[in-house]
Amino acid sequence: VQLVESGGGLVQAGDSLRLSCAASGRTFSSYALGWFRQAPGKERVFVAAISRSAGYTDYADSVKGRFTISRDNTKNTLYLQMSSLKPADTALYYCAADSGSGWFALRTSRADYDYWGQGTQVTVSS
Repeated sequence: VQLVESGGGLVQAGDSLRLSCAASGRTFSSYALGWFRQAPGKERVFVAAISRSAGYTDYADSVKGRFTISRDNTKNTLYLQMSSLKPADTALYYCAADSGSGWFALRTSRADYDYWGQGTQVTVSS
């Protein structure tokens, strides 16, 4: 599967932004999906995950209540709705796909994912 992120940009603290990740290739619903982010000089870390069924989600504590992950299996697209953005959210955001998950599984580790997009930059100014 090929993954292409979009929707990043420069925003002010408190603003909202929606990231998208378009997938092509194998059947989209075959993959558990996730979002990760990497700030300059730091490791890539988990942000959010969603099961193949879209019925289960998980979030990093730092984004709970502010970010919402969703997917549209008919449009082969993964989303990350971000609100109440903070300067600490500034990072390169990546979407990822795991081909070996069960229908309800969530994947929160980088090692779980087989495929990655190229990333989209989110910069939040104070």
